[in-house]
Amino acid sequence: MDILFLALADQTRRDVVERLTHGEAPIKELAAPHDMALPSFLKHIDRLEDAGVVTSRKVGRQRIVALTPEAFGPAETWIDRQKRVWEGRLDRLEAVAKRIEAETNPFPKDET
Repeated sequence: MDILFLALADQTRRDVVERLTHGEAPIKELAAPHDMALPSFLKHIDRLEDAGVVTSRKVGRQRIVALTPEAFGPAETWIDRQKRVWEGRLDRLEAVAKRIEAETNPFPKDET
């Protein structure tokens, strides 16, 4: 999971992933919006491939890149687990805040 988060830590790579959610694309199309030399951009693609986020294949003279959605599974599981923990904590905090408000407010809200 560390390699996935490292791969996604860079805005250029996140932009590539975002674009690939719409379908595979050739390297030149992916590189076009980014102001960098092609060899530098290819390093970003290599980092994404190392993390398993994308795959690439040669088609004629082009290198086509595709997203590998299953690579996000472990991170999604971890994030969901963290979200449940924090939602539970926030729900308990809200309950405490409501109890304190009810105990200290001489004019409770009229609940109709």
